[in-house]
Amino acid sequence: MTFYLDTSAAVAAHTPEAATGRIQTWLGRAGPGALAVSRWVVTEFSSALALKVRTGALTAEQCARVFADWKSFLTAEASILEVDAAAFDRAGEMAGRHDLALRAGDALHLAVAAKHGCTLVTLDERMAKAARQLGVPVAAI
Repeated sequence: MTFYLDTSAAVAAHTPEAATGRIQTWLGRAGPGALAVSRWVVTEFSSALALKVRTGALTAEQCARVFADWKSFLTAEASILEVDAAAFDRAGEMAGRHDLALRAGDALHLAVAAKHGCTLVTLDERMAKAARQLGVPVAAI
């Protein structure tokens, strides 16, 4: 089984947040070769770190250390899934469904996870609910 780690889970795993302990414990049980992220997660992760610096949640030095840890994590623990045109098209369909209440970026995460048959790992309850409605399995964290 492959688990798709979305940005909310990735950021919490690497920076101090309320769910950091919970997600780190879960990741410790996931096993080698079980994790995947998309190029979109890589982009959002960088944005989230920059936001944490701008808001004072991290210093620039802390940010640099977290980013280095993140790069090591990607190399050692996760495969990186490409985001192709079909994923963007599917994400557009998902985001266009008012009943799902998905933001565009979250729809893209779900489209990639669905395309690759991954189980979603997220701390975002709205995205988890939409995933279930779309038939994308969600990990219990």
